[in-house]
Amino acid sequence: MLHVAISADYPGKKDVLRDVRFDMSRGEVLGLVGQSGSGKSTLALALLRILEFRGGTVRGHIVFEGQDLGALPEKLVRTWRGRRIAYVPQSPASSLNPALRIRTLIGEAWLAHNSRALSQEAMLDLLGEVSLPAQPDFLNLRSGELSIGQGQRLLIALALLHRPGLIVADEPTSALDLITQQDILKLFRRISDSGGTAILFISHDLTSVAQICDRVAVLYQGEIIEIGSTSQVFLQPRHPYAQRLIAALPRMNLDLQPLQQT
Repeated sequence: MLHVAISADYPGKKDVLRDVRFDMSRGEVLGLVGQSGSGKSTLALALLRILEFRGGTVRGHIVFEGQDLGALPEKLVRTWRGRRIAYVPQSPASSLNPALRIRTLIGEAWLAHNSRALSQEAMLDLLGEVSLPAQPDFLNLRSGELSIGQGQRLLIALALLHRPGLIVADEPTSALDLITQQDILKLFRRISDSGGTAILFISHDLTSVAQICDRVAVLYQGEIIEIGSTSQVFLQPRHPYAQRLIAALPRMNLDLQPLQQT
């Protein structure tokens, strides 16, 4: 479903990513972990084909559903971005216009890839999928009136709107309290289990990664230095950096079985 083999540079800074290679299958949740500055967000921007708008350059191949995205013109990539590959950012506050009503945000996101407006019934169904109130009054709220947890659920709903094959989630739980964080993790797991959507879960929170991910890739200084099943990476890390990373976890009984759909 997804094959990645890329390197990436910024002006004056070469090899921000160096020969990063991995594959993802449909319905898989792959965790991407590493220290700040290791290249995690650069990889996310490269997958979305927007790194070039930040001054970056990508070399290599990103093959998604049989198409090499790097070979496609930007006009065609725009028809994929948000529809086949969706993005869930870290913060609702910086990603949602607080003055816009929820029905407007959903409606505009829908019309970006469709010629006919989305019905209110379909909007309510979408809200229900992410455990938001499926009520017309809720659609009339402005996004600035939502709690952080509700805002994050709305971002996930917008990502789900077009039933993408891949969701890139960049630190999606870092701003949440522990209870809300658990709810969001279960939601991601339900999305992958029931809809077959693959999720690249980028996070520095190793405990969350251990709960939700089928496999884990460790990024260090622009390279994937270890990739394997969640249990293998957490219990038997091979690379010295991965060993130090896992050793920094508080000692606890981690359930290394991914969260199941509830």
